[in-house]
Amino acid sequence: MSKKVQKIDALVIGAGFSGLYQLHLLRDQLGLNTTVVETGADLGGTWYWNRYPGARCDSESHSYCYLFSEELYKEWEWSERYPQPDEIRAYLNFVAKKLDLRKDILFNTKVVSAKYEAESAKWVVTTESREIFETKYLITAIGCISSANIPNIPGLDRFKGEWYHTGQWPHDGVDFRGKRVAQIGTGSTGIQAAPVIAETAKMLTVFQRTANYSVPARNGPLNAEFKAYVKKNYAELKEIIQSTPNGHPFRISSTKVFDVSEEDRQSIYEAAWEKGGLQFRASFQDLVVNKQANDTAANFLKQKIRDTVKDQETANSLAEIDHPYAAKRPPIDTHYFETFNQQHVSLVDLRKDPIVEITESGIKTESGEKQFDVIVFATGFDAITGKFFQIDIQGAEGKTLKQAWAEGPKTYLGLQTPGFPNLFTITGPGSPSVLCNMPVPIEQHAEWIRDCIAYMEKHEFMSCDTDVESAEKWVAHVNEAAAATLLPTAKHSWYLGANVPGKPRVFMPYAGGMVRYRAICQDVVDKGYQGFVMKKRDDESSNKNTSNDFSAAGKITSPGI
Repeated sequence: MSKKVQKIDALVIGAGFSGLYQLHLLRDQLGLNTTVVETGADLGGTWYWNRYPGARCDSESHSYCYLFSEELYKEWEWSERYPQPDEIRAYLNFVAKKLDLRKDILFNTKVVSAKYEAESAKWVVTTESREIFETKYLITAIGCISSANIPNIPGLDRFKGEWYHTGQWPHDGVDFRGKRVAQIGTGSTGIQAAPVIAETAKMLTVFQRTANYSVPARNGPLNAEFKAYVKKNYAELKEIIQSTPNGHPFRISSTKVFDVSEEDRQSIYEAAWEKGGLQFRASFQDLVVNKQANDTAANFLKQKIRDTVKDQETANSLAEIDHPYAAKRPPIDTHYFETFNQQHVSLVDLRKDPIVEITESGIKTESGEKQFDVIVFATGFDAITGKFFQIDIQGAEGKTLKQAWAEGPKTYLGLQTPGFPNLFTITGPGSPSVLCNMPVPIEQHAEWIRDCIAYMEKHEFMSCDTDVESAEKWVAHVNEAAAATLLPTAKHSWYLGANVPGKPRVFMPYAGGMVRYRAICQDVVDKGYQGFVMKKRDDESSNKNTSNDFSAAGKITSPGI
């Protein structure tokens, strides 16, 4: 027996930073009947699932939070420079309680399909437990890095030990004591996990697919003086965070690499290394747009690896990095390279000794088999688009979103896809998203969506869509913005989808910077939602004018992360 259809104004998928804020805006500010559905058993989004050893946010805590409310900002107090998942979840619970959000969130509710009914201009959304929602507005708040990527290595199904993916970590943890552990992957997650796994494992072997840069996080507890500074300077910090290209609480230097002497340049790098964190990226203005400038930072960091790791062969493998610094998301760490100086920790360079298969008792490479009790896949995510494809989303003409994005995602501003009316994507492909401190684009997106829906309601529009021409122009601009940087030169980057076999090689996030993107979105609104097509019940149309010439938005001098 089918369940009764629940008719609402807006349905939001996901209860992380995006979903919580969107619920507040639509329910409390627009008065819409809004429901959030969440696959997990509690709120947190990415941080509900990411509980692997060493997991931390790589944005500084006083910026990894909502900025829309001075009261919320000042009332909450972070304990460390870089927060752990449990503290982030505690923060989101604090926000949810203050805004009374839980009453409109359905947990353990996985959406399996969403179909747009053109005649009624409504989305019909079905969950795994066969609940059905009919909603005018459908907003995805599903996260950019939430679809675990488990590599298709032959033999995994016959491995008799335990195996885990860092993005699907058991909530009660994993005991590594006395265990021989293999960790596959050395991206941001692997760099965080390895030192903590090594603390208790009998043996840790790290399988490196791609060597990576990393800068010390210099994490630690926040002192009373800094906590007082944060509360006193809310307005100033908000202005800095929202006026920088990547949404972090520090400004990128206006100095270019070759404006200073080599001696001064080394001193600047040393100071940034000692300060730690992503601020190293802000040492000079042109690090991500000028290869020669980038080489100076890359060589500095490679030398730090060689100075830290005692075994020369291991040091060389770790330092043989094939991409410019920050062309992939730049990791920060706590004693990652030092971990390889421990006798029970070793490195397998997969460029020299590739994996052949997983056996019943371990991993076989070309040089032979090693036995393990546990395999940890720190292999990242099917980023940005992967989570969308886990839902059967059908647009106005029956085409699925997976079909529409078969050659790579095609969106307008990262907010809408042609043929999918009233479907809004928070930090969707084609937006700054992962190139930023995520709460910043999340707030901007959620507020833009709120304003667009308010405009529709005021003018009695039934649907809002974008057209193919607008999307094509935006995709061209996204490519143009990426091409102005060194980011696309990292051929193995998940920004390009290169970590997932068969995925189209398309640069997905917008590299023009958050400030530039915000200005473009506002210009679109100021021109009557240019590039969007809004229709009334009688099929009367509005906003059929073509989209902007985005190349006129200014030169890219310092993009996001």
